[in-house]
Amino acid sequence: MPDPKAFLTTPRRQRERRDPQARLDDRREVYRPGALLPIINQQADRCMDCGLPFCHHACPLGNLIPDWNVLVADDHWRRAAARLLATNNFPEFTGRLCPAPCESACVLAIDADAVTIKNIELEIADRAWESGADQPKPPDRMTGFRVAVIGSGPAGLAAAQQLTRAGHTTTVYERADRIGGLLRYGIPPFRLEKHRLERRLAQMRAEGTGFRTGAAVGDDGLPADRLRERHDAVVIAIGATACRDLALPGREADGVHQAMTYLTLANRTDEGDHPVSPLSAEGRSVVIVGGGDTAADCLGTALRQRAAAVTQLDINPRPPHDRADDQPWPVHPKVYRVTTSHEEAGAPVADPRVFTATTVGFETDGRGHLAGVRIASAAPGDRHPTPGTERTLPADLALLALGFSGPERENRIAEQLGLTHDARGNLTRDEEFATSADGVFVAGDAGRGQSLIVWAIAEGRSAAAAVDRYLRGGTADLPAPITATSRALHA
Repeated sequence: MPDPKAFLTTPRRQRERRDPQARLDDRREVYRPGALLPIINQQADRCMDCGLPFCHHACPLGNLIPDWNVLVADDHWRRAAARLLATNNFPEFTGRLCPAPCESACVLAIDADAVTIKNIELEIADRAWESGADQPKPPDRMTGFRVAVIGSGPAGLAAAQQLTRAGHTTTVYERADRIGGLLRYGIPPFRLEKHRLERRLAQMRAEGTGFRTGAAVGDDGLPADRLRERHDAVVIAIGATACRDLALPGREADGVHQAMTYLTLANRTDEGDHPVSPLSAEGRSVVIVGGGDTAADCLGTALRQRAAAVTQLDINPRPPHDRADDQPWPVHPKVYRVTTSHEEAGAPVADPRVFTATTVGFETDGRGHLAGVRIASAAPGDRHPTPGTERTLPADLALLALGFSGPERENRIAEQLGLTHDARGNLTRDEEFATSADGVFVAGDAGRGQSLIVWAIAEGRSAAAAVDRYLRGGTADLPAPITATSRALHA
């Protein structure tokens, strides 16, 4: 039986990572390989199985965290996997990529160290694959309905798997040459090795999901309205891939690029498309503009490409180590965090980030090549440059990691289906993920705006349930995971 006082006697212990400098010699995942038992069992034992599990409600997927913590503590791994897979289609992805808002909402986090929920989830997921507990689940019978899913990121894949398992003939249309969306070309392999994605796609194919690559829905060869005519329902899960830009002097300089262009080429190089990345940071002075996960991925990639120097600019002040008063438990607070990429750069001792830094222009060498990034201190509140604080950082490669502003407007899907955009640039939909076009639904970042992978999977599952209700008048097999509580916690 689990120890009811383990949260008092057992300290928090994270999954071990490989030496930061050794990690720079390859692009494999950062975690140290090998058995984690009994460490994971002991960490799961720290769960208090509290009567009101805020961790469960903080997770957009509604993961049954206390349930599988108790099972792991008692060494019931297959039963734990069944609980986890009941709410999460891709726990091997979320266990590696999610920032774990569930841990911020852990009751222990009120005045102690939270349970290592993310690490426990990852171990359950990996052991489920190794033990054969995560098997294909083809439908018992087919419904006769045909559904098209546009986009193969986590939202599209989650929707497709749920719809296939419900018995609908489901095909995923992806404009790129490989399936996976940002999981494939946006996330570096040191955070998610691609064989894990391939393994999940093989499972989906075994279940009956069809995939079409090089299928740019909205182009003349595959107009969206024609696609709708050939299917009983359509799920749009094209993400929010319109990159924000900086309209500043010198933006046109050779050497200023969008972060996703840089990361995509690096990932394509890992896939074997290029012997060396056409946009390598090797030997270059790199400045990354942005403070989020994409910027951190650029940092880790540039370090592995042996950049001469890398600086990351964050317009926000350096966050505190502890929760601010206006971010009380159980919300996911903005605190000072050191990602694996920052760790590889020397943080926290030598943090590559410059906080409260706003970019004011790009300098060239007279031949149109980038020579430096001009920055200034960001004034508190309005983020405008503070007079007298300007300086230039030497740079011959600048990467813009400023986030995204919704689906690309160049995509003609919305126009062809008669869809509208909201004030933030996202596709308009109702509470049932339905658009104004009959039988057309929107899931993930395309309707929500850029967000976390857990929200993408949760929305994919919820959209699939909405499609099932639309086609059959109800759904008993596809519960929608998003709760009112989780919406409020992540608003």
